[in-house]
Formats: sequence, C-alpha cells, structure tokens
Amino acid sequence: MAKNQQALGKQWKTWLDESAPRLLAYARARCNNAQEAEDLLQDALIKLWAYQEEREHRPPDLPLAFSVMRYLGLDHGRKKGRQEKRNQKIIQFQKGEDHWLDPTMEDSEEAEILRQEVESLPDKLREVLTLKIWGGLTFAEIGELLAISNNTAASRYRYALEQLQKKLKHLKNSLHG
Repeated sequence: MAKNQQALGKQWKTWLDESAPRLLAYARARCNNAQEAEDLLQDALIKLWAYQEEREHRPPDLPLAFSVMRYLGLDHGRKKGRQEKRNQKIIQFQKGEDHWLDPTMEDSEEAEILRQEVESLPDKLREVLTLKIWGGLTFAEIGELLAISNNTAASRYRYALEQLQKKLKHLKNSLHG
C-alpha cells in the first residue's frame, strides 16, 4: 500500500511539473490577474483530485485539466461580475498590471506590447491562441475542450495570428517609419 502511494505521489509530481506551467498560463489568460489565476489553478487541482477517485487518483489527462479550469473560470467570472457590480457602487477599482506571458520578459517593452495586443483579441480567439501556444494542446484537444470542431479551432488560431500580425506590423511601421 505504501509503495502504491509513493508511486502515485511520483506520478502526480511529474504530472504537475509538466502541466502546472501550462495550466497556470491558461488560468492567467482567463483571469487577467496572477493571484486569481493561482486560486483558479488550486481549485482545479482539488476538483481534479476528486474526479480521479474512480481512476485510483492517477493524474488526469491534460485536456480534462484544461476543461475543468475553463468551467471553474467561467463560474469564477460570473461570480466576480456580480460582485463587481455590487462593489462598483461603493468603491472604484484600479486594475494592476499582470504579466501572464513569459515571466522572464515581464520588463521587456516588446513583451508588454505583445501582451496588450493578445489581451485585445476577442475572447474566442485569445482562448484558442492561449491553449495552442501556452497550453500546448492540439486543435483536436482544443475543439473537444471548447465544444467546437477541430477546423473551427484551427480557424480561430489562424485569425488570431493574422490579427496579431496586422497589429504588430502596423506598430512596427509606425515606430520605424
């Protein structure tokens, strides 16, 4: 029994080492706030542990983890929206900056420009882009997660890249004449 628990612990540690950065990047894209993203990831891990009971608590598949995070993020967003409406009458919120892309580039001007352009994308495009690039999912996995076809996932990804390319090309031309 103890050997099984040790082996299970190693499996989860390996899975977390490989998956946690991707999941956190996705959570940051959904929350636009580092602390909320960490809370979302923690809630998702707790829920995943409970879901895995019928699989002897083995680590879950990555698409399942993204799916759980997506639905918890949607619930969190709804709750947050209602709370903000209530609090708006009492206090004014100041948004802090969040660096959900590459933490090594947080202070880079180019990273800030890219971050702003990614955040300005429509939600559907930003979500697919984030899942593909930072999440490392395939279009089939993204399609399953978002309940869309593989072709729709690929199209949204392509449109996101095209929009970013246009915006950044325009910005580059305006900066460098």
